[in-house]
Amino acid sequence: MLTSTSKRTPVALWIWYLGGNFRGFQRQPQGPTVQEALEGALRTVGVPATVMPAGRTDRGVHARMQVVSVRLEAGDSAEALAQRLPAHLPPGLGLCLVRKPRSFHAQWSASGKAYRYRFHLGGAVDPEWAPYSLDVANEVGLQGQGHRVTPERVASLLALAAGTRDFIAFHEKSSPQKLRTLESATLHEHGGGLFEARLNGDGFARYQVRYVVGGALKVAAGLLPEEAWRSALETGAAMEGFKAPAHGLMLWEVRYPPDVDPFTAPERLQPPGLPREPPFLLG
Repeated sequence: MLTSTSKRTPVALWIWYLGGNFRGFQRQPQGPTVQEALEGALRTVGVPATVMPAGRTDRGVHARMQVVSVRLEAGDSAEALAQRLPAHLPPGLGLCLVRKPRSFHAQWSASGKAYRYRFHLGGAVDPEWAPYSLDVANEVGLQGQGHRVTPERVASLLALAAGTRDFIAFHEKSSPQKLRTLESATLHEHGGGLFEARLNGDGFARYQVRYVVGGALKVAAGLLPEEAWRSALETGAAMEGFKAPAHGLMLWEVRYPPDVDPFTAPERLQPPGLPREPPFLLG
């Protein structure tokens, strides 16, 4: 006989993780994955549930804010789960908040996402940031023409990617081909040669951020004509792009409409329980 879920309490979990500790989010035989680790911890504390994420991240990609939907057994509460779950999570995976929304689905209620990609342009790479950023000068896929990649050039190329279009030239063909809106694609400097590309949009296909950032870097390095970049953006024409490595990418934030958002604006700015060391610094 199937157990009824009508009396279960839906809650939203804000989790963070370091992608290098896992083989992506989604459960798979080769594990370990974020889903496997989280569901195992939930079972340990009496929540035998399957989690539903806002979206899957690939192997090596980090998350400052991943949101998952979970249903609690009758009599349990968001507050109680927030107290007992953290001690059972493995290294590299943590909990910021548990909230009980009114009507909410981690994936289908989302209105947009923000990703950030970190990379170094010149100067010595800070050892603390090396595991979480791309060293452009020493990346094999970006060498060959002797061009110096400048932040001004990268910023101008990223700006061209903003808009509503079919990004088919910038994502895996396994993702649906449809119009997506990249609301903004900007570059920010953090000193010591560390830069951060910030991409905000209503939705992203698999590898889209890595191909957009990687393509901009490849054009800036003189390895790809700007005409090919523009054509790929405007018409979807295939190009010999560069998929930026996963370790520089982070799912920064998942957005929801104000009437269903489980998290407050102050919580989003300063999430409780989020580590203060790299890669979660740089607001």
